[in-house]
Amino acid sequence: MNSRAPEHELQADWAGSDLAAAVEPASTVSEEPGRVAPDGAAEAPARREPGEDAPEADVLSDATQLYLHQIGLNRLFTPAEELHFARRSVAGDFSARQKMIEHNLRLVVNVAKAYLNRGMPLLDVVEEGNLGLMHALDKFDPERGFRFSTYATWWIRQNIERAIMNQSRTIRLPVHVIKELNTVLRAKRHLEAHAEREPTAEDIAHLVGKDADEVRRLLSRSEHIASLDAPLDLDPLLSIGESIADESSVGPELQLHANEIESLVRDWVLQLNDKQRAVIERRFGLNGRELLTLQQLASRLMLTRERVRQIQLEALAQLRRILRRRGLSKDVLL
Repeated sequence: MNSRAPEHELQADWAGSDLAAAVEPASTVSEEPGRVAPDGAAEAPARREPGEDAPEADVLSDATQLYLHQIGLNRLFTPAEELHFARRSVAGDFSARQKMIEHNLRLVVNVAKAYLNRGMPLLDVVEEGNLGLMHALDKFDPERGFRFSTYATWWIRQNIERAIMNQSRTIRLPVHVIKELNTVLRAKRHLEAHAEREPTAEDIAHLVGKDADEVRRLLSRSEHIASLDAPLDLDPLLSIGESIADESSVGPELQLHANEIESLVRDWVLQLNDKQRAVIERRFGLNGRELLTLQQLASRLMLTRERVRQIQLEALAQLRRILRRRGLSKDVLL
């Protein structure tokens, strides 16, 4: 086997080389180198022996209990108090707005408890509900005669449900699409349980009152997620992840060509004199050398910056001559 590819076969292999760009004649040299619980009462967390590590679930429980205890210190407003602070909040009183929020945090917890075991920790659900509470306060009109708690409950639920829908999916979809998809999937499961065959898109469309093409579009957005650690059916000793090609790695053929080109460039640089070689190697990071600016290289070689620039231009001209003698263009480095 020929261990070295002919030079003309390597001309298309060094895309983006800084040295190639430099070999192109130029008049200047770049300066830079290579390019609640509702009552608010919370039981004290169980005591642990000194030095005993708290399990993760206990830490979360402690944080939840602490939060419930803190918000339980704020009693609920009377209707008169609620109207008073709501009016002041609408008028732009920041402290009144804060009181409206703080005295309704227990409402958020009461709503959030209905969404336990839905894929989000309780405190995360409460946090989303708090955002809904603040949004409700921004839109609330106390003069319409409604209690704020009645009005805010809808916004709290909306915000929590939106967060659960978004965060429970690997691929995020618009909320209205998720609702439509859930309707179609429920219909599909119903038909599967009551029919002896796989339901078609037309069957599902008839049940939910949608067009069959729309049903197909929604079903195509349903996730099919598999663990990368799951074993392959054909070879249980291999996982799915181990069978996926690494697209970021260089294939053996490309690596061989790159090695050949690197060897050619090393040979060409060896034909320069010592000063030219020292400048080219450090200006373009060849042969494992550190990339240096003109000024850094001038200090290293105890030469002026202008002299280093001249040596670089001379070296590049010499490399162009080497390429021409071999019948090659600078594209061998591209």
